[in-house]
Amino acid sequence: MILAGDVGGTKTQLARFDARDGKLIRIREESYPSAGVTGLADAIHRFHPSGDAPLIAAAFGVAGPVSGGRVRTTNLPWEVDASKLSDEFGIGLVTLLNDLEAMAWGIEALDPADIETLQEGDPDTDGNGAVIAAGTGLGQALLIRHEGRLHPAATEGGHADFAPHDEEMDAFLVWLRSRVGHVSAERVASGMGLESLYHFYHRREAGLAPPHHDEGDDLPALLAEAASEERCPSCTEAFGLFLRCYGAEAGNLALKAAATSGVYVGGGIAAKNISAMKSGIFARAFVDKGRFEAYMRRIPLKVILNEGVPLIGAARVAARSAGLLD
Repeated sequence: MILAGDVGGTKTQLARFDARDGKLIRIREESYPSAGVTGLADAIHRFHPSGDAPLIAAAFGVAGPVSGGRVRTTNLPWEVDASKLSDEFGIGLVTLLNDLEAMAWGIEALDPADIETLQEGDPDTDGNGAVIAAGTGLGQALLIRHEGRLHPAATEGGHADFAPHDEEMDAFLVWLRSRVGHVSAERVASGMGLESLYHFYHRREAGLAPPHHDEGDDLPALLAEAASEERCPSCTEAFGLFLRCYGAEAGNLALKAAATSGVYVGGGIAAKNISAMKSGIFARAFVDKGRFEAYMRRIPLKVILNEGVPLIGAARVAARSAGLLD
């Protein structure tokens, strides 16, 4: 039996898998609000009581940079240590990896129904790939081609500078910088970015539409819903700018990775707003790279609809570490 986890700023998902005939079978899965547990060990204690079947390996995708088997989560006040988890739960093999690296490991296990294509492109079977995912934050990972296979590699690319390329983006950057200082891509293309965009497009001092939310509302979801239902012109503009910024950043990643075999867009925001993702706004921003537009149009661009892919990827890493999968 192996344990897999996907640790994000909003929720922590855990699942037990069994390996049978070279395949992973999901036995049980639970999700915990990350704010409702004190750390990953607390979540594991709740999920895996002492009387459960012993675990031979575990792997956890964690939103943060992993170094030496340790990670301090980016959007949670947690410190996770693989060796301490191994000792506390008696698991011989515990692996920590970046959450987008885990997502990348899960892509090979996806079915065609788990993918929505935004741009067919002309895939290069010898090229690299890339994964980008906006959720609470913005994650990015590389898929490096080596000996015919794509090998996931973690990055912290979401924390690189936001790069506006039109006047509307310029204005948002200036406004956001006055509030938070350094503006990374994650500050814009993520759930926190949607919150900022909501406030930017509902500024009373600019004579825009007054805010229409209550205390405790999920602003990213409210904005996306109001935009999709065309109930609020300011929300429609805000979500449109979000899609342009997100698509442009996906294009930046594609260029840096030479991701000619394809770019995969994961995360809950894309999967929950697939109609907006298919509107063309995201894809147009993705290819809008001046002299390299023709190059960008050859890159396949796909949305991952299965939000459980990081958990699948973590399970594959745990099973590989135990010699249960190739």
